[in-house]
Amino acid sequence: MTVKTGMCYNNSMDIMYFKELDSTNKYAKVLAKDGAPEFTVIIADKQTGGYGRMGRSFCSPDSSGLYMSIILRPDIEVQKCLYITTAAAVAVSEAIEETANIKTGIKWVNDIFIGNKKVCGILTEAGFTEGGRLDYAILGIGVNIYTPEGGFPPDIKDIAGSIYGSPKDINVRNALAESIIKHFEVYYGNLLSKPHLPSYKQRSIVIGKNIKVVHANGSYPAYALDIDNEFRLTVKDQNNIITALDSGEISIRM
Repeated sequence: MTVKTGMCYNNSMDIMYFKELDSTNKYAKVLAKDGAPEFTVIIADKQTGGYGRMGRSFCSPDSSGLYMSIILRPDIEVQKCLYITTAAAVAVSEAIEETANIKTGIKWVNDIFIGNKKVCGILTEAGFTEGGRLDYAILGIGVNIYTPEGGFPPDIKDIAGSIYGSPKDINVRNALAESIIKHFEVYYGNLLSKPHLPSYKQRSIVIGKNIKVVHANGSYPAYALDIDNEFRLTVKDQNNIITALDSGEISIRM
């Protein structure tokens, strides 16, 4: 493990590097429960148990991606944690465009796409005090920088992509991590003002598309109308009923 101290918008920042972890989010939770300060950053070359939303496995092969978690202690209501995820999505998009000069798009709520391929997933997990108040949030970011040797696993090869096709200097990963943190700090410092909302909407690859909404009891086809001021996706179903989604999964119907 290597620890480096940097500066963030209102404090110092400890950046912890590991060759391998089960999950950067899991490790960050342990540190957060033990009182680790806000903006402690954990980065691993490889995850053996990386996961995304709904507990799905997140492919995290050695030295081909950026697997990073950030400990946050926001003074916000629990229902506004969506602000964190969406701020991170814009920050990742801006960082990829800044460091690689490649246009990106955001699939509501937490996926970054280049063309029709997903290159990044974001997972925000919260911890609570005994009184039910938000104690910490763990912001997990997984970016496919390179295509893994041998390609992506069969179950995701049709949807997964990477920023670059072949490996480059390790400084590419470091530059991307620094750029993500830099952009995220700007939005996080003014989170409740939602400064990232216009950019989030502008980068949406969902608005105006036919989609499938997936929820606990099944799925249904819908049309994506807009993203509202709370980052909820407003959709119209086949019965012309309009709903604002604040959670769940969607897929774009081709």
